[in-house]
Amino acid sequence: MLDATTRSGGTATAAPPVPATELVPTEFTIAPRGLSARCTRALLSPWSRLSLLVTLLVSAGATVLLFEPQKLLADGWPPQLNGAAASVVFAVAYGLCTVAFVPRPLLNLAAGALFGSQLGLGASLAGTVLGAGIAFGLGRILGQDALRPLLRGRWLKAADGQLSRHGFRSMMAARLFPGVPFWAANYCASVSRMGWFPFLLATGLGSIPNTAAYVVAGAQASTPTSPAFLIAMAFIALPALAGAIIAWRKRHHFRDR
Repeated sequence: MLDATTRSGGTATAAPPVPATELVPTEFTIAPRGLSARCTRALLSPWSRLSLLVTLLVSAGATVLLFEPQKLLADGWPPQLNGAAASVVFAVAYGLCTVAFVPRPLLNLAAGALFGSQLGLGASLAGTVLGAGIAFGLGRILGQDALRPLLRGRWLKAADGQLSRHGFRSMMAARLFPGVPFWAANYCASVSRMGWFPFLLATGLGSIPNTAAYVVAGAQASTPTSPAFLIAMAFIALPALAGAIIAWRKRHHFRDR
């Protein structure tokens, strides 16, 4: 019986070593790797990413309902934060709140009441662009691949084509005339093929008039008969009326496409 050696002509020679890969059955080395690849593909699939997006948005909405940021209008800003640092913190909180569907008019009024017209306007615009960018990124990364194949209806295709081909102009109109909710415009744009730069630039420029009107109204809320407050209220009402008129006149254009 030969163990580790063989005899040939009275000389002991060592048996060749057995490769390590032959000691483990093939199915045990390949199966885990294949299972890991399948799990990775499943986790990164379009519908898995869309499910993650929905979960994040629902969680954000629940957090807003729990902490009630609208209390800022009644309770004020924490006294330990003031000046420019407070406006930066407010801008970050503003952006996160818009992702969680908090209405921007409420946040703009709070900015004016807390920081005044100039500093409040700067904080609100920074928060607007920040929140729009976060929502656009989330929708583009987690939702676009799953939702684009669903754009089959005539209205959906028309809206997608308008946003994809005329991104800057379309987003400017959506921001100037407050007919489309802020969060809805963000996620619709993210599903389209609109670029990042036109989206953010149109958001920043187009949001100035409406944001300024609400911030000034919040800053002058203690004197509702002042000229500044009345002018601000007029700037709030007129774009909404103009947007309603434009939407009514354009309804046949979208219906025929």
